[in-house]
Amino acid sequence: MTSGVERMELTGHLLVATPGLRDPNFERSVVLILGHEQSGALGVVLNRATGTSVREVLPGWESLTPDPAVLFEGGPVQPDSAICVARARSGVAGFLGFSRVVGQIGTVDLSRDPAGMRERLETVRVFAGYAGWEPGQLEAEIATGSWHVCQSLPSDAFSARPDDLWGMVWRRQGGLLAAVAHYPSDPSLN
Repeated sequence: MTSGVERMELTGHLLVATPGLRDPNFERSVVLILGHEQSGALGVVLNRATGTSVREVLPGWESLTPDPAVLFEGGPVQPDSAICVARARSGVAGFLGFSRVVGQIGTVDLSRDPAGMRERLETVRVFAGYAGWEPGQLEAEIATGSWHVCQSLPSDAFSARPDDLWGMVWRRQGGLLAAVAHYPSDPSLN
C-alpha cells in the first residue's frame, strides 16, 4: 500500500522547507513544483535572488521581468541552464513556446523572441538551475517532515519581496502552522 503523499499530484504546488531542513540548498526555501511524474519531480526555488540582472544574460527578457529583475537560483541541478516561469495574460490560452503548469502559470521557451511574447505574457521570472528529485525521493522527504506541501498562488513565483516569501507562505497556512513563520533562521536563538 502506498502513502497519500505518493498518490498526490504535486505539479503546481509549493514545497515550503520546514525548520528542520538544514540542507544549504533548500534551507528556508519555497519551491514551485513544475512537474511531478513517476520518473521524479522538478521545481524551482522561488526565494533565492542573485545579483545578476536578467539583462546581462538574456537581453530583451528584462522588460517582462518584475522587480527584482535578476536571475534566481532555481536549485542545485544544472546551474548553468535557465528555466523561465511565466504568467500568461488573463484569457490567453496555450500558445507556441508556453507549457502550462497550473492556471495561467507555465514555463516559456527562452529561445523565442521576447518581443513576440509581450502580448501574451504578463510577467516572467528566470531561474538558473532547478531542484530535481528521483522517483520516490521527494515523497520520502515529505513523509519525513522536510517539506510542507501547500497550494501556490499565481503571485508566488513573481513576488517583489522574495526574501520574505518563506514567512509569508507559512503565515497564510493559518492556525499553528502560521507560527512557523516566526521560527528563527538561527536555531541557537530558539
